[in-house]
Amino acid sequence: MDASLPTVLLKAGAAERVIAGHPWIYAGSILRLTAPAADGALVQVKDHRQRFLGVGFYNAKSKIQVRVLAAERVEVNAAFFTERIRAALAVRQRHLPGATSFRVVNAESDFLSGLIVDKYGPDLVLQISSLGMEQRKEMIVEALQGIFSPRAVVERSEASFRKFEGMTENNGVLRGALEGPAQIELNGLKFEIDLLGGHKTGLYLDQQQNYQKVAELMRGGQVLDCFTFVGGFALHCARAGAAHVHGIDQSEEAVAAAERQAQANGLAGLCSFEAANVFDWLKARTAVKPHERVVPQFDFIILDPPSFTRTRSSVDDALRGYKEIHLRALKLLKPGGTLATFCCSHHVDAGLFQAVIMEAAFDARRVLRRVAIFSQSPDHPVLPAAPETEYLKGFAFEVAR
Repeated sequence: MDASLPTVLLKAGAAERVIAGHPWIYAGSILRLTAPAADGALVQVKDHRQRFLGVGFYNAKSKIQVRVLAAERVEVNAAFFTERIRAALAVRQRHLPGATSFRVVNAESDFLSGLIVDKYGPDLVLQISSLGMEQRKEMIVEALQGIFSPRAVVERSEASFRKFEGMTENNGVLRGALEGPAQIELNGLKFEIDLLGGHKTGLYLDQQQNYQKVAELMRGGQVLDCFTFVGGFALHCARAGAAHVHGIDQSEEAVAAAERQAQANGLAGLCSFEAANVFDWLKARTAVKPHERVVPQFDFIILDPPSFTRTRSSVDDALRGYKEIHLRALKLLKPGGTLATFCCSHHVDAGLFQAVIMEAAFDARRVLRRVAIFSQSPDHPVLPAAPETEYLKGFAFEVAR
């Protein structure tokens, strides 16, 4: 590779996190550029003593001004992407053997910052959130076609991810063709996925293993699945032996999809779904007159809400929201019942999340016994050197008394 690339020199003390494996270099860490660099161009990174640290994509418009790709000099071409994607795929094949739908590339976790690729059966969905990746989209698609020979390659690059890099939304079919929703299997259950218009890239693949783990904890009885989306937890619990599962989600479209999935899997008789605001639903069922008590109705409750905060400044508001739903859910849980609960807010770590649950338990006059700890599925790898790669955490608690 050409060693005459524009050089980004870092300030003293800014190199350590790069050497440790964090790919993001913020504007405040940069001392200067040795030559002008176009946005999206490949640059080399050196510390303040001119020692080579790696190469990455530069973008002056972004707070993350350099996204490091490699600690060595590499040529970023279709062959580079093929090698990186094959390496990422090998991790999935090792840790999720037999899975036909999974995240192939998880951006920073797979040393391809700004790129996500999800596999849904024969189709691929990619999401690009960095300018450097956007400018090399054709190389990426070429690499994906060579590895997977997919039926279709779909782009779902939402504006919220791209505005920080000075890019606009970009959605559509890049290669091949889609005819209606995609039909996939997850843990042996059938799911219908709208790859072009559905939420995120189609499904919450990061819960793939947790769907099964939660269902294994269930001992029949009445199950409440809050924020059910398209019924991921609900269907797994119904298959595992629940007497009945009631799923709630604010999206009427998601609820309709969950009902179709239940029908397709022969579980419609065990499931019911309702379009409602979960907070309002829980509040209505735990509202009592003075000197009355809430009558618990459920043996098993699942809380899997969307992120309550995307910024550090709104963490306090998010914690109030988490406490509220846990307090009301615990009031509806029978003695000896189990609560499985998740948080996908990166700014709320596992310790803080558990502390809020304990506060809710105290107010509900419940003592909890922790019986399981959950994380994101292994197709969403965690790099401790890049804390941003770890966002999903969860627990299961039994009501001890």
